[in-house]
Amino acid sequence: MKKVLIITYYWPPAGGPGVQRWLKFVKYLPSFNIKPIVFVPENPTYPTVDESLIKEVSEEIEIIKLPIKEPYKMASKVSTGQSDSISKGIIPSEKKQSLIQKAMLFVRGNFFIPDARRAWVKPSVNYLSEYLVKNDISTVITTGPPHSLHLIGLELKIKSSIRWIADFRDPWTTIGYHNKLKLLPWARSKHKKLESAVLNQADQVIVTSHITSNEFKAITDTPIEVITNGYDDVSIDPVKLDKRFSVSHIGTLLTERNPDLLWEILSELTIEDNTFKSLLQINLIGSVGVEVLQVLEQYDLSRFLNLKGYVDHDSAIRYQRQSQVLLLLEIDSEETKCIIPGKLFEYMASGRPILALGPEGSDVQEIISKTNTGKYFNYSQKELIKETIMSYFHSFRKNELESHGIGIKPYHRKDLTKKLADIILS
Repeated sequence: MKKVLIITYYWPPAGGPGVQRWLKFVKYLPSFNIKPIVFVPENPTYPTVDESLIKEVSEEIEIIKLPIKEPYKMASKVSTGQSDSISKGIIPSEKKQSLIQKAMLFVRGNFFIPDARRAWVKPSVNYLSEYLVKNDISTVITTGPPHSLHLIGLELKIKSSIRWIADFRDPWTTIGYHNKLKLLPWARSKHKKLESAVLNQADQVIVTSHITSNEFKAITDTPIEVITNGYDDVSIDPVKLDKRFSVSHIGTLLTERNPDLLWEILSELTIEDNTFKSLLQINLIGSVGVEVLQVLEQYDLSRFLNLKGYVDHDSAIRYQRQSQVLLLLEIDSEETKCIIPGKLFEYMASGRPILALGPEGSDVQEIISKTNTGKYFNYSQKELIKETIMSYFHSFRKNELESHGIGIKPYHRKDLTKKLADIILS
């Protein structure tokens, strides 16, 4: 059985989408004659915690840990609420940022390059250089963000003859929040140089979207493979569909992802159709930006709101399966065309129709269209969105609202792990 070392920051009990990808790869790799060994921080600061994920880690998986110095721990002593918000990715608009938040973003962007976990690189390289030799491991995989973990792979590659695979769950310098970090020119340049070094020194690059693949191909000749996120089998008790017309967003809803257009449409429908008004329910499951709630109030939609906050993964799956319509929302920008939220694939497997809003020509648009799992719109298609919501509503009234997905099996976690295993064994 071939051994492979996987270097990741997010690992149970971490919650959120960042942990799911490699938790599932590690689960299925032994089925393909590969023994995963997982290297993680001993004392990380996770923005969200989900204890339920611990049960998914097999006792047979070898996990090694090394302490990490976490700047977010120090920042929380200055301002717990504001530092926690930023660590979760909920960044207020420029006009609404406090002085503390502006300072935190400036320090994060210019003093912690590529990110706040940079201090873990050197001790990890020192420890792993010896560990790899002693344990006869010749293949290392790093996954980011945080992209500082790729610097561990870079240093190990320079010092030894390992085969290094760099997995990018998100882009690096073109990801949306990068421009919010108040980067000085020299800091922006350093990010670019580090990104280029990682892409060109790695033996293999893995990305989660075709758009990111094309972006990276302009920077490197290193082989690039697209392995998306996916869905897995989940053992939960059967759920009953909501009796109300529930329109649900599961996951963090950032301020800039706030879909004013959707709230405007729903508000109009509650005015135009009394039956719609009497049955509407808006479920927001996960961390929600304050400005999102303010806009809902402005559109007189707060009375329809069911706000649950962060829930564990099993509960998130239940909400997906009991909801009438599932919302997938993305910022309308060029930078977000490559973003494929991990929840998309769980949405697809839920059997519930998806209503997605995002930029024209995104990878998400292609996947939803190809699998027939919902409808995708850009933000200029108000009337079509409105018609679709009412079409869903009429089907709901007839107890006929469901998704008729096709061809989703290639997105099962085991099928995706087979693609990864082929790369590792090649």
